[in-house]
Amino acid sequence: MARSDIFAVTIRHFLAPVAPYLDDPAVSEIMVNRPDEIYIERAGALVRTEARFESEDAFLAAVNNILQYTGKRLTPDRPLLDSRLPDGSRVHVILSPLSRKSTCMTIRKFAKTMFDADNLVRLNTWTPMAMEYMKMVVLAEKNLLVSGGTSSGKTCLLNVLSGFIPNHQRIVVIEDSAELELQQEHVVSLESRDADRYGRGQIAIRDLFRSSLRLRPDRIIIGECRGGEALEIIQAMTSGHAGSMSTLHANSCLDSLNRLETLCMMSKVDLPLHALRAQVTSAIDVIVQMTRFGDGRRCVTEIAEVLSLDAQGRYQVRQMFVYKLDESSDSALGQLVWTGEKSSFGEDPRVRVLLKQATLTAQIFSRENAGKASA
Repeated sequence: MARSDIFAVTIRHFLAPVAPYLDDPAVSEIMVNRPDEIYIERAGALVRTEARFESEDAFLAAVNNILQYTGKRLTPDRPLLDSRLPDGSRVHVILSPLSRKSTCMTIRKFAKTMFDADNLVRLNTWTPMAMEYMKMVVLAEKNLLVSGGTSSGKTCLLNVLSGFIPNHQRIVVIEDSAELELQQEHVVSLESRDADRYGRGQIAIRDLFRSSLRLRPDRIIIGECRGGEALEIIQAMTSGHAGSMSTLHANSCLDSLNRLETLCMMSKVDLPLHALRAQVTSAIDVIVQMTRFGDGRRCVTEIAEVLSLDAQGRYQVRQMFVYKLDESSDSALGQLVWTGEKSSFGEDPRVRVLLKQATLTAQIFSRENAGKASA
């Protein structure tokens, strides 16, 4: 029996109290606040369950068994840990007393059904026109950011966007905890590692990123940009590694550039602000904003192209698609619509070649207003 199969059986045993929710496809997240307080997210709503572990020891046994699968240990020196289940579901654990009531654990379930671009159209996550626009952008090797809040669907969308990458290209994927499931043949997946109990052996995202540049990648995909490695990522994007993708937490496309700038400053490299902002705008071509609504729907609510800095050195974006609410209804129902703006990639030779495939977006990529100029 394979190692992963053995762990799947033992973890299943220890997680018996929440096993029904692990099997329920409508449940997206399981939150154990303490052994006798367990919530789930089902169809976008938080629900307290009757499930409970027999004791604190039984719960800690389950936690430690999960961590062993990824070679990690929960200790007072390392009280915050990310791990995953054998099926790919993401796990985060916080040890007591940092969590005041009890050690707590959250399981973000891995979707058993892989969504593709057409699935997202049927779910009204985006429209056929927006889908074709993003396909053109990916094939033209533009650098992308997917931004949004927690549990807004960023990773799912990144998976879908990666599906547009041609199968012959070599893709290097770098993550803190493996979540992405790329379908191409030539994929190298790298995962960071925490230090051991003696502070040795840590391999951070930025270490893996530096190494990936020597692996001859056609594309580099960073699961989430969350620290000082952001500066190295944008430098790679501006030095020949086109078509890269990543996600980050932000409230809008414009906010994501400010957020990326802040992350770059965490690298402790002393760069003049204007030089840093110029690099950010040169590196990032397109930003996609994901939003999670109160009823559980996850939709693309904005797609924007990054323009050059304005005369005051501030970021600018050109909104290509925005989410418009249905004014005849009091609900948050709406649809992603084209703003009528022309793409700044109209003169890009790769886009011009790809226009032969365009059936819905040819007018967006017309030569008017071409170039990364001011709005």
